[in-house]
Amino acid sequence: MSGGIEALQLKEEDVVKLLAAGVHLGASNVDFQMESYVYKRKPDGVHIINIKKTWEKLLLAARIIVGIEHPSDVCVISARPYGQRAILKFANHTGATAIAGRFTPGTFTNQIQAAFREPRLLVVCDPRTDSQPVTESSYVNIPVIAFCNTDSPLHHVDVAIPCNNKGAHAVGLMWWLLAREVLRMRGSISRQINWEIMPDLYFYRDPEEAEKEEQAAMQHAEEQPAAAPQFPSEWGGTADQQTGEWGAEQMGTSALPASIGATEEWGTSREWTDTTPAPSKDWAEAKDWSAEPAPKEWGADDLQPSSDWGTSVTMQDAKSGGAEWA
Repeated sequence: MSGGIEALQLKEEDVVKLLAAGVHLGASNVDFQMESYVYKRKPDGVHIINIKKTWEKLLLAARIIVGIEHPSDVCVISARPYGQRAILKFANHTGATAIAGRFTPGTFTNQIQAAFREPRLLVVCDPRTDSQPVTESSYVNIPVIAFCNTDSPLHHVDVAIPCNNKGAHAVGLMWWLLAREVLRMRGSISRQINWEIMPDLYFYRDPEEAEKEEQAAMQHAEEQPAAAPQFPSEWGGTADQQTGEWGAEQMGTSALPASIGATEEWGTSREWTDTTPAPSKDWAEAKDWSAEPAPKEWGADDLQPSSDWGTSVTMQDAKSGGAEWA
């Protein structure tokens, strides 16, 4: 598929990655349709996959994916846990649609279903585990690209990429190589510059191992506690507090009246604020309230003994009048 083009040839660094991840290690059994991709058989019964043919089929699959006008019309599926993280990263980098986990039957055929999709291309991680989407794609004429091991069935598979689809590192590396080649053919990244995304990002991580790493990090943090802040031994002691912002300038209560009106900006137009009010007397210098006589009751002057309401006779008139009556 490379056609003798130098840019599409398999590089030595890629060969080292493929061998380190175990992409060339097949299964002990071999399907009759996969015999053409087998290089030789080891004494222990494991078949060796020809990496040259793996690379050629990878380039063919990348050209097919690039030929799709809308990247979201490419659907990548993996029901196995080893490939779920890889397809999510592949979809994130290339714009494809990922279905990680269980595939709902009828997604491609049942139009009433809420998750109904009509992709133009299907890429599966294992044609044996993902047999349901492969079978449904044959009903609606969707081409299928699959990562196939030596014992994988090729029914309804249009493009088979021979590789080890059972190893966590092998699956992650194959999806990484496919994503890199797709981006290179689209012109998103250059072939002269290494891709900044590492293959480790596509590898499967065991949740138990991740939890153990978090616990180990927490234990390491507990073993090295942070330095406790220094406080004064007594309440009356003076603590050395060095603060850089608001605490650096402390204003006393005695300095407050002198600071008011000290700026010249506010004092340029002196109007009613020009005269400062005289300081009020201290409460201790004020007159003692207890020394003053108690005020009279408000009704004491009005309550005077009076005679009949119809007469206004005083005591002197009564004496002078009494003589006449006598």
